Amino acid sequence: MLKKVLYGAIATALVAAVAVPVQFTPATAAGMTCKAAAKEKYKGNMKARHAFLKGCKAHAKAQKA
Repeated sequence: MLKKVLYGAIATALVAAVAVPVQFTPATAAGMTCKAAAKEKYKGNMKARHAFLKGCKAHAKAQKA
């Protein structure tokens, strides 16, 4: 009985860990360049990637000033 409960808890934790979405923002992509973060977030959408890149660069420029 205990074995089944433990296996169930492990399986639930694994499914929950996989289901959590990964979100990239300029704050969380501190080690990445704006271009790399944009590529990671918007793999196939060039317009969205360009908009993200523009905003990220503006954010980085504001942080330096």
